[in-house]
Amino acid sequence: MKKIFYSIALSVLVAAGSSCKKVDNYAAPDVTLKGVVSDAVTGKSIQTEQGSGTRIKLLEISWSSNPTPFYISSYQDGTYNNTKLFAGKNVISAEGPFVPMVQVDNNGKTIVDKSQTVDVKDVTTVNFSVEPFLRIDFVGDPVVNADGTITTSFKITRGTSDPNFQQDISDIAVFINSNKYVGNNNYDNRYTPKLSGSDASTSVGKTLSVTTIGGPLPGKRQYFVRVGARISYGLNYYNYTDVKTVTVP
Repeated sequence: MKKIFYSIALSVLVAAGSSCKKVDNYAAPDVTLKGVVSDAVTGKSIQTEQGSGTRIKLLEISWSSNPTPFYISSYQDGTYNNTKLFAGKNVISAEGPFVPMVQVDNNGKTIVDKSQTVDVKDVTTVNFSVEPFLRIDFVGDPVVNADGTITTSFKITRGTSDPNFQQDISDIAVFINSNKYVGNNNYDNRYTPKLSGSDASTSVGKTLSVTTIGGPLPGKRQYFVRVGARISYGLNYYNYTDVKTVTVP
């Protein structure tokens, strides 16, 4: 009787093991989706924050007409790259500090749709051309002053002629950090100056020169400087310059 019991138990274990093997035998995701989000006028990539600020939205419609969105965060320079996706047909768009690619009216009707439907497989590249809310350009390089502070000059202009996305600038910051990944999610608040109110809202088209706060910066090291500004719209994402490296002697 014991032998029969053990034989049955062994058969159950083997069957269970075989069943588990079938469940776990799916191929790992190995498809790559990459690309860049660029300014439609200048062709430059939309500068953003590392891991936040701009994201790529995927809706996989291979199996469902109402899929759950999947998001890929872009890098600081506006590029993105995910190497662990499953193959499938996706509706893809970008979200960030620019005119929305998909717009819905008050009745829930889609009135603008610039998303792309793509068969994502192997290595797939999908680029986006957008209108940023703001363009921010350095005017010359940041200057180290005799007192150990840094003065940065820049100019802000509108990136779109659409009046629906020309709200007042809510705030401006000259972000300073000892790390090249610098922005609203990573900066040294001891030295970073910010503008708000009328100082920000009336700044469009002007050349501004802003100096670090908090006294002299510790010398004999590098700092990374980046200007960010945003309008009062949606999630209040910042538009950015690229990053400048400044050495304080």
